[in-house]
Amino acid sequence: MNKRQAAPPVVLKDVRVFNSKNKTLSEPRSVYIWDGKIVQDGEQPRLDPLVIEGGGRVLVPGLSDAHAHVFAAGSTLADLTMGSTGRGYYNAAAEAERMLMRGFTTIRDMGGDTAPLKEAIDAGILPGPRIYPCQAAISQTSGHGDFSLVNDAATLLGGPPSRAEAIGFMRVADGRDQVLAAVREQLKKGASQIKLMAGGGVSSAYDPLDVVQFTPDELRAAVEAAADWGTYVSTHVYNVEGIRRAVEAGVKSIEHGHLADKETIKWLADKDVWLSTQPFIESDHHYDSPASAEKNQLVCEGVKQTLAWAREYDVKVAFGTDLLLDPAGADKQAKMFARMATEGFDFTPAEALAMATYGNAQLFRLAGERDPYKEADLGVIEPGAWADVLLVEGDPTENLSLFEDPDKNLAVIIKDGRIYKNQLDVDPWVRK
Repeated sequence: MNKRQAAPPVVLKDVRVFNSKNKTLSEPRSVYIWDGKIVQDGEQPRLDPLVIEGGGRVLVPGLSDAHAHVFAAGSTLADLTMGSTGRGYYNAAAEAERMLMRGFTTIRDMGGDTAPLKEAIDAGILPGPRIYPCQAAISQTSGHGDFSLVNDAATLLGGPPSRAEAIGFMRVADGRDQVLAAVREQLKKGASQIKLMAGGGVSSAYDPLDVVQFTPDELRAAVEAAADWGTYVSTHVYNVEGIRRAVEAGVKSIEHGHLADKETIKWLADKDVWLSTQPFIESDHHYDSPASAEKNQLVCEGVKQTLAWAREYDVKVAFGTDLLLDPAGADKQAKMFARMATEGFDFTPAEALAMATYGNAQLFRLAGERDPYKEADLGVIEPGAWADVLLVEGDPTENLSLFEDPDKNLAVIIKDGRIYKNQLDVDPWVRK
């Protein structure tokens, strides 16, 4: 797609800027934006900029979600299983705009056919966050991504693909050759990183939380195929053995890890592996299945301890949400972020804000040659960085709950230098 025209320049005056690297606030100053990026004072072009009077408000980098599912978050299970394929895409487009209006200007999507949506957003056709797509998450037969019927034969044995595979949400693969093909298939479709299921899951029917999925050779095959394309593999896994097997195979990001023990969390720090986790409480998800409800309880009981150990050993922690199949509850994305500084999760507001901006961006950069936004820095407000910023009513470094009500407390939302919200101006320039 052709690059869209640059937006007119913008000057945000009298704003206190959050430094997401050192977690501090500046004295009031001006921030200049041109051609989608932050520019130095004095380097802005000789054009009349749109001036936004910040009035001493706090300017922060746009938030990011390291474990989102925009395709699934916008739809119910019935939408995806009983509705037309197109319905899932339209719902995803609507949810992408809602994510942006919550202040999430970048997401790493961890399962779903989102590369086409990313392309439309990047071209300016649709509003939404920057997207790092995984495309289909890859699962073994009977693994977390196997949503076939129990009486269906395995696809390797001639059985039909499940609906989850048909819509590009999952891909079932067994053995080195199929794993290699599945990884390469996602890269062909636009994945910036790869996701495998390496242990039992809550929502899936066939795999208790303690089971380990994919053999070491299968995991290594995925890592090798991703490395050939200059990117990395992440794995869904809760349990200790699954985490250790994945890391030994070369996986760079553990998704969840809620049931890890202390030694394994310390080992992640030693191995320089990311822990991409989510501050779950039981009410975040509802399961009709008693087995899934029980698994959900176990996972939610483990996460606070996991995060406490991660803080103790200085593990690289990324913030994400993993919300899906409940469009009415998708606004929990902002509530879960605010929760990082409450309910026993014990991060300070500034620490959580740094994690969801500069911190997450360092994980996204592992995509290397497949990073679609490598042209400029993400998650910071400094010259040369992407101009993805939020102007907040109140001080989020003291009160993270401000993000729970984005309609009220996000006065300005800018992504890629374009203004998507400006409630400080009676006649704002929007989305041009």
